[in-house]
Amino acid sequence: QVQLVESGGGLVQAGGSLRLSCGSSGRTFSDYAVGWFRQGPGMERDFVAAVSWSGGKTYYADSVKGRFTISRDNTKNTVYLQMNSLKPEDTAVYYCAARPRDSNDYVYVARTAYNYWGQGTQVTVSS
Repeated sequence: QVQLVESGGGLVQAGGSLRLSCGSSGRTFSDYAVGWFRQGPGMERDFVAAVSWSGGKTYYADSVKGRFTISRDNTKNTVYLQMNSLKPEDTAVYYCAARPRDSNDYVYVARTAYNYWGQGTQVTVSS
């Protein structure tokens, strides 16, 4: 079992940057593939970015490609989402999610692929 806690959200002007962190407690975080998702008001929870358990593979939604970077520091049991060139449409609650590693070093896009979720952190981008 792993508990996830997101931090780093806040209010930022369009064009600005934020770095979200997803920290874990419990089992070693390197045993998990991790994804970031976001949910705007009245919207579905959508995929943003994912990193494999080794950190060797990453994948991004088209809407954030080139602006967001996902990375992990397994020595700190933390996954990061660096968000640059933020836009008002990036406003949402951001969630990190984890799934136990398996024999494949894959990234996962589907919400249903993940077993554990954090409580989310609010990101608001003003125009």
